[in-house]
Amino acid sequence: MALISVVRDYIGRMLQDISGMKVLVLDSQTVSIVSVAYSQSELLQKEVFLVERVDSVLTEPMAHLKAVYFLRPTSENIQHLRRQLASPRFGEYHLFFSNILKITQIQVLADSDDQEVVQQVQEFFADFIAIDPHHFSLNLQMNHMYMLPAVIDPPTSQSFCDRAVDGIAAVFLALKRRPVIRYQRTSDIAKRIAQEAAKIMYEQESGLFDFRRTETSPILLVIDRRDDPVTPLLNQWTYQAMVHELIGIQDNRVDLRQIGKVSKDQQEVVLSSEQDVFFKANMYENFGDLGMNIKRMVDDFQHIAKSNQNIQTIEDMAKFVDNYPEYRKMHGNVSKHVALVTEMSRIVEERKLMLVSQIEQELACNGGQGAAFEAVMKLLNDESISDIDRLRLVMLYALRYEKESPVQLMQLFNKLASRSAKYKSGLVQFLLKQAGIDKRTGDLYGNRDLLNIARNMARGLKGVENVYTQHQPLLFQIMESITKGRLKDIDYPFVGNHFQQGRPQEVVIFIVGGTTYEEARTMALYNATNSGTRFVLGGTAVLNSKRFIKDLEEAQRIARSSSTI
Repeated sequence: MALISVVRDYIGRMLQDISGMKVLVLDSQTVSIVSVAYSQSELLQKEVFLVERVDSVLTEPMAHLKAVYFLRPTSENIQHLRRQLASPRFGEYHLFFSNILKITQIQVLADSDDQEVVQQVQEFFADFIAIDPHHFSLNLQMNHMYMLPAVIDPPTSQSFCDRAVDGIAAVFLALKRRPVIRYQRTSDIAKRIAQEAAKIMYEQESGLFDFRRTETSPILLVIDRRDDPVTPLLNQWTYQAMVHELIGIQDNRVDLRQIGKVSKDQQEVVLSSEQDVFFKANMYENFGDLGMNIKRMVDDFQHIAKSNQNIQTIEDMAKFVDNYPEYRKMHGNVSKHVALVTEMSRIVEERKLMLVSQIEQELACNGGQGAAFEAVMKLLNDESISDIDRLRLVMLYALRYEKESPVQLMQLFNKLASRSAKYKSGLVQFLLKQAGIDKRTGDLYGNRDLLNIARNMARGLKGVENVYTQHQPLLFQIMESITKGRLKDIDYPFVGNHFQQGRPQEVVIFIVGGTTYEEARTMALYNATNSGTRFVLGGTAVLNSKRFIKDLEEAQRIARSSSTI
């Protein structure tokens, strides 16, 4: 169930069977799919000398090149292809699509190929961005749509659902599985996506999904981000999650141009567990341990650099030249990780994030409403706390204590509005309408269910290794419930008449509204320590607190203009 290897295999097969110099033509979404799975040097090794966008308006003929198109099968892409086949620039056209082609689309392509330059048309089901082996995203720009009823904007709502269903279908086609499907009962959008996915897998394209039966069927569980609004609001203290929260990761790339002193070749760096051994070993490490490990890496590099300065003989020189590419790569890697950790340390200090995060973790994990109110109010009055941190603290307090202290909650709303220029009026109230206790299915704070209360008490008695990483996403409870056969049918019903018997061996959990790197870490650690059931995590986007709040603001803006929420 390792998604990166599946996507790499598709791209490798696309390129290696076509000999000679090639141009790779992509669309706005397949650019992300390819760039996350394959490095530029690997593309060069496959004789790809040029990468173009299908919507570019280039007209220069290049008959000496073979064109490999890898596109999503959208009507827009089919029209681009139709026009380009009418006046071919390349010697050969090899067409690969990331998902299921309609018969009508194949007919359009056949009718357009008057000059018979198309050599092949194939479906390679890589219609998702494989960030890590067990974590994928669809990078949906209109991610806020999951918070809005379909009646507000039916066309956009439908295209949001369609894209989610396409991505899910491609994942299961790539894995050669047909799952039984469950969804979160309280979420209309999760139910809709689950039902439309079932329609494709069991009705419209049942032949494509007719794979060899396994002893127990895999499960697809579709849930709603609003069931756990706490996780994307928290500061993070493990490497991958922290980089995304404080700087931002897009398609495994980090933009460092805003940082003062970085060399030209370090302005955009790659953070990939497939391409960077140090990152793979440290992506889930906490900030303290990470600092120690980076120091060790710097010491090792300095030792190698020192030995390279002692070049005295021709043999020494020849050895250095042979090892130079590896030396340069190591130099780049050291510079990259040092730059990232230095910048994150600066932000932590500037925004007093250790102080802020301690209160966040208390709000997310422990009781005590009176002390929590005093702590949040104190930080709202602190001039050095940033607007976004004030907003997140009030949101976390409101989610925890919305029913317990309406008067004090109103005091915090008023204080926030007076202290933070960027605070959008009513945004916290909108969050409670979307994801308050009356809307949630799961036991977010572990205080509804006796088993969860006992578990929380046990954790409290044992103590937590790190006060900044004590939070556990709701996803962990869901995974435990699945592996132990305790996921309630009434809360997470099955679609249709397809039920699961016995303990599942493979589960894909898809979060409508987006995943977080904290959840990806939780799943990776769960997979590493629990045999029997393998989990894959996917979602419509990868969130940090900034993106989650931006989606909230956009949904609030649309809701206000339509006056239906």
